[in-house]
Amino acid sequence: MKNYGDNGKAFIAAVMIAAGSFAFAQSGPLNVVKPVIADRDLVIQIAEVTENAVFYPVDIEGTRLEVLAVKAPDGTIRTAFNTCQVCYSSGRGFYKQQGTVLVCQNCGNRFRMSQVGMRSGGCNPVPIFPANKTVTAAAITISKEFLNDAKKIFARWRRG
Repeated sequence: MKNYGDNGKAFIAAVMIAAGSFAFAQSGPLNVVKPVIADRDLVIQIAEVTENAVFYPVDIEGTRLEVLAVKAPDGTIRTAFNTCQVCYSSGRGFYKQQGTVLVCQNCGNRFRMSQVGMRSGGCNPVPIFPANKTVTAAAITISKEFLNDAKKIFARWRRG
């Protein structure tokens, strides 16, 4: 076995600490949840949306909803309700990000970021299509009225 001496041991220890710190930073929290807004339009700042999903809780007349926004690999910002089109009635049909995918906490189905907000029907996040939001260079606005219409899919929803 080779003897690296005290300087060599210190160097190896420093490299291991740096590698561990890098790994921790890379695996940091992916599920960013913003503060709850109540009974008003949801305004999502484009600058805060990255490839890590951001979850926006909204309280509309006592019903808790959640919108997710994420930057897809093609650079577009995708939005959807944080509930599964099939599993929403279970109360556990919400998503958490694991690596580069969203995972339904009820059925376990996995969705790439490029799939968010693209399809209606089936076991997918409930999309928020362009007709249901206003997009500018700085922000995406989802009206209180549209959020109010979505309350029914969150009647049994509970994020955990």
